[in-house]
Amino acid sequence: MPLVSRMRPFTSTIFAEVSALAVAHDAVNLGQGFPDSDGPTSMLEAAQRAIAEGQNQYPPGPGIPALREAVAAQQLDDYGLAYDPDTQVLVTVGATEAIAGAILGLVEPGREVVMIEPFYDAYAASVALAGGVRRTVPLVAEGDGFTLDREALAAAFGPNTAAIVVNTPHNPTGTILSDDELTEIARLCVEHDVIAIADEVYEHLVFDGAVHRPLATFPGMAERTLRISGAAKTFHVTGWKVGWISGPAELVRAARAAKQYLTFVGSGPFQPAVAHALRNEMDWVREDAEGLGRKRIRLSKALADAGFSVHRSQGTYFVCADPRPLGITDGAAFCRELPARLGVAAVPVSAFVDDQQPWRHLLRFAFAKDDDVIDEAAHRLSRLT
Repeated sequence: MPLVSRMRPFTSTIFAEVSALAVAHDAVNLGQGFPDSDGPTSMLEAAQRAIAEGQNQYPPGPGIPALREAVAAQQLDDYGLAYDPDTQVLVTVGATEAIAGAILGLVEPGREVVMIEPFYDAYAASVALAGGVRRTVPLVAEGDGFTLDREALAAAFGPNTAAIVVNTPHNPTGTILSDDELTEIARLCVEHDVIAIADEVYEHLVFDGAVHRPLATFPGMAERTLRISGAAKTFHVTGWKVGWISGPAELVRAARAAKQYLTFVGSGPFQPAVAHALRNEMDWVREDAEGLGRKRIRLSKALADAGFSVHRSQGTYFVCADPRPLGITDGAAFCRELPARLGVAAVPVSAFVDDQQPWRHLLRFAFAKDDDVIDEAAHRLSRLT
């Protein structure tokens, strides 16, 4: 096989496989995390204007000034984080490129990157591209939720640790890391002089009065954290691929050095639209989060009624469900059967881990769907019982 060995585990993604099965069997696709509805009207109109007015060529390498300024203003308003939009904010082609740029720009071959397991599959692929070594720290079940294994976290840090990737709110489990957990991550980063890459793309999608606290706000972390977010999940525009990195200028420069040879630039006419949305549509985002919280309850009830044991989701687009009460122990095999058997698609959580055994049963379902779509999935899943 001509593909380099380090990339052979990443030739396809579980999302593509499950989505293909969903199409083949006309299944309700609750596997891939994209919403059924568009974002705020004024943002969509701003993009249309930008196209009509000719903003269709290369934007500036760091991103248009209006978007970098809007990103900096939002983080100052929401979290008290002060970033210089000229040197400390970089616009990327989605959060996935931001992650890749950060890892490629900051991790030398052979150095270790700590990741919380389960992890978004792009993290592992980016570490492989950089020639790095991943070290995983598990979340462990606690009641109907999950908590960080702090003993494993401390053991994962050492003299060869270059960075840690911290995702909260967490995909796929919907967990929000507690202040105590984030404090311990910060302590270890400072003690071992480790860079943190904080994937916070679901920062606004939290439920039940939960509050998102960026890792960069914890003691000692502002000077060593690259904070990543984007428009895709916040404003329901996953196809626009507008993300950003914020952090110390020297770390942002390192990420930009790698990023500029991945895509150079992108999302030209969408950048002014996202800048408009960050300035004017955050009330829409808050209302959307409330609606998503209700959809989470709707889908969680449907899964429980179908016989699953359902884990608590504090944020994101996702809820995890345990099919073992139905006598099902192999989540990956079950996900491959579901589209043909019941006309519903889900993703096995085992696709997001190195250590398969603790997670082999669990399924991830996306609830960022229209209510009638969730209800149709509920009707089809009810045949399990």
